[in-house]
Amino acid sequence: MIRLVVFVALVVVLGYGFSWLADRPGDLSLVWEGRLYQAKLIVATSGLIALIAVVMIAWWLIRTVWTSPHSVTRYFRARKRDRGYQALSTGLIAAGAGNALLARKMAARSRGLIRADQEPLINLLEAQAALIEGRHDEARAKFEAMANDPETRELGLRGLYLEAKRLGASEAARQYAEKAADNAPYLPWAAQATLEYRSQSGRWDDAIRLLEQQKAARVVEKQDADRLRGVLLTARADDKLESNPAGARDDAMHALKLIADFEPAAIIAAKALFREDKLRKAASILEQSWKAGPHPEIGRTYVLARSGDSSVDRLKRAEKLEALRPNNVESLLVVAQAALDAQDFAKARAKAEAAARMQPREAAFLLLADIEEAETGDQGRVRHWLAQALKAPRDPAWVADGFVSDKWLPVSPITGGLDVFEWKAPFGQLEGPVEERPTISIDAALRTLPPVRETRPESPANDHRIIELERAATIAEAARPAPAPKSVSPAPVAKQPEPVTAQPEPKPFYGMPDDPGVRNAKAEPEPKTRLRLF
Repeated sequence: MIRLVVFVALVVVLGYGFSWLADRPGDLSLVWEGRLYQAKLIVATSGLIALIAVVMIAWWLIRTVWTSPHSVTRYFRARKRDRGYQALSTGLIAAGAGNALLARKMAARSRGLIRADQEPLINLLEAQAALIEGRHDEARAKFEAMANDPETRELGLRGLYLEAKRLGASEAARQYAEKAADNAPYLPWAAQATLEYRSQSGRWDDAIRLLEQQKAARVVEKQDADRLRGVLLTARADDKLESNPAGARDDAMHALKLIADFEPAAIIAAKALFREDKLRKAASILEQSWKAGPHPEIGRTYVLARSGDSSVDRLKRAEKLEALRPNNVESLLVVAQAALDAQDFAKARAKAEAAARMQPREAAFLLLADIEEAETGDQGRVRHWLAQALKAPRDPAWVADGFVSDKWLPVSPITGGLDVFEWKAPFGQLEGPVEERPTISIDAALRTLPPVRETRPESPANDHRIIELERAATIAEAARPAPAPKSVSPAPVAKQPEPVTAQPEPKPFYGMPDDPGVRNAKAEPEPKTRLRLF
């Protein structure tokens, strides 16, 4: 476009110059070797311009003839290079599509048209073709050659890293990733892999240093970098908690500044402060974290802050947590557990039932079973609550890659991923279609709750066993088949009941464990037809 504008401008200037000369006629005289030459000004100007044009054309012809051998060679070389790049492009597309035969053919053609030292992508094409054909040794040799070339070092290291991961050689993969990260910390795959490897081995200082390099190179966004740094600081604080509580406290507090609602950091910071006898500050951290999001581990840490507290004092601390977050399932469960420890069964039962009514899940029903065991000891009622717990949804837990952990971990033990644990309800089954659980209602469970069994004064410890034995004997007698008429015989003389210890005891009605105290009880002789009751 610019050349066209310049050409048009030049034509306009020449036209204007000729018109200007035509409007001002004159003669041009030249004396050369005693002779006089005269011509019109416009004619002389036109002849001069024509002479310049002839000289330029002649010079172009001479230059073209002189440089023609080099031009011809350059033309064929460019044509050959274009064909080589076309073959290389076709081969890379074939390799990406999984066509090993075409990729290998195009790689050979590219090598014949282009030298490999001029185009390193030929080595990549040959390595990809070897990988598709399953010749991994040849592919690794190609990647090693690329790793030794400064121009393709990063590409070769990535290929060697992927091959090591495929073979399960974790140490080799770690070395390749760290070498790539040291040379080029801006590579996301190398930085992420190296960060995970250093985290798996507990090298928290090196991991934090690498994360800072990634942040400076803008490989990781600032928000993500702050999150990962908080996770790494929390993990380092957890390692320091026993040996260096002050260092653990500093790391955990820094992590809380980066991630305000990070429960593991709050718990570690509070435990470190407890070891330094700074109870008020630790309690303040736990209370703030509890307000942000109630977590059962925070509740347990807060209630059990001082080992010398009585169960009543712990109940008061649990009630303080409930006041911070009222009408919350975790608050109700913490108070119910503390009330159970304090033997306040009425409050424990009321709070547990309220939690189950708000969110029916296994923790609430298991707590009701514990309350029933401690208050009445009625195994029938205990089993009733345990059955409800089996049908209820599971409690939230720390889950990562299908692995359920009882505490937070910075690295997944399955895949080695960093910061992948989530606080959520684990799946009830690992494979197959997900079955919908029946709806659990605390009101229905209370309606079907068996009544407390009656007791006899002479043996309060074992009277419920005797009652169940009598019920089992009565049911077994009723289930005995009637004899045929022809085999009717006089009724046998009643015998005195023999001690129960002389023969096996029938199964208890509720499947309760055998109690040696029942061996002294009197029972009817075992009928011929026994009825097993569960």
